[in-house]
Amino acid sequence: MKTESRTDTTTQISLKDIRDYIAKNHHQPLTIEHLALISGLSSSYFGEAFKKAFGQSATDYLTALRIGHAKQLLRETDLLLREIARKVGYSDEFYFSRKFKKEVGISPSAYSKMARQRISTFSVSATGNLLALGIIPVAAPLNAKWSPYYYNHYQEKIPVHVNIFDAESEDNFKKLASAKPDIHIFQEEPSLSMLDWLQTIGIKNVYIQAKDWRTQLREIAVAVKKQSVGEHFIQTYEQKVLQARLEINQVTGNDTFAVLRLCGDQLFLYCNKGIQDVLFTDLQLRPVNAQQQTYNELITLDRLVNLNPDRLLFIICPDSPTRNYWLTLQYLDRWKELHAVKNGHVYVLPSNPWFEYSAIAINRMLDEMLLMLTGKNPNPFPVPVHGNVSDGDL
Repeated sequence: MKTESRTDTTTQISLKDIRDYIAKNHHQPLTIEHLALISGLSSSYFGEAFKKAFGQSATDYLTALRIGHAKQLLRETDLLLREIARKVGYSDEFYFSRKFKKEVGISPSAYSKMARQRISTFSVSATGNLLALGIIPVAAPLNAKWSPYYYNHYQEKIPVHVNIFDAESEDNFKKLASAKPDIHIFQEEPSLSMLDWLQTIGIKNVYIQAKDWRTQLREIAVAVKKQSVGEHFIQTYEQKVLQARLEINQVTGNDTFAVLRLCGDQLFLYCNKGIQDVLFTDLQLRPVNAQQQTYNELITLDRLVNLNPDRLLFIICPDSPTRNYWLTLQYLDRWKELHAVKNGHVYVLPSNPWFEYSAIAINRMLDEMLLMLTGKNPNPFPVPVHGNVSDGDL
């Protein structure tokens, strides 16, 4: 048994070397017999072992690399079809065209003309920004607990659901390869190995480093050629802000606001980037403290009573100890002394969208603030989940 185990380990390492060899030489004429020979295995055993190790045959892996590289050349160069065929490992341009159409669904020339873009991401925020541009990604993180809005609306429309917690796992790599995207959007810095892997299979990567959601949206819009859609979304949002600010001010006047986060039996005075943008920049509400940046500051109930905000927005961690303490807190005399509590101005916020920072999340926060503070539903008719009216994406 020990001898078999050592043999399996050696084969696994050898197969990984073979996979790297295919990636580096996919433009060369390669055969199963040749790959089996340099791996020291028989042709039949090599084919079975490769598929068992990596979930696809060596032939399918080679084809995916070649077609991925071809898509990249079709998007980014003006090379003739026969030149692209040779560069990716096909001596016959007609065979290449048939193979390309079988894998992609359209001919290379049609692909080049349409510049059809399949977009993927490992980021929830990037998902929100793509949807604001009217683009449903072919692969994105969906989780019923951590991204319920996208999960409920898009679990059937987004074909590949990647892991929200371990972006660069082997499983996510396999899922991304199966989705066959043209462009992958990052909003968190990718590793060098991830970038190398994307380049190897012909996927263009776009890393969005901007901190402000408007700039993020604009940068993604440039990458996916949706600038007019992005600008329309931002302009529509700005118009909504002006109207919401007037209506909310009529109700709240000079009231002071505080956002609290409850975790266990601890209270935190809290403000993330989205809350800062919507509440204190766009709607120009008055914060109970003078801080103008994001913060997550532990606060005692006594100090909260001293600050005594007129309105409280409350984010409650979704675990049993926190929920139990929330019930206890509402019966404490010191809690009942707060102006916000006496006047019934305590609003419980869900973690989604208030912990997400994207164009869609910001827009939803604005709508929720208007509804909570004025009772007016900003969306009296069925609301589009993504896209905008001008592009017919509703």
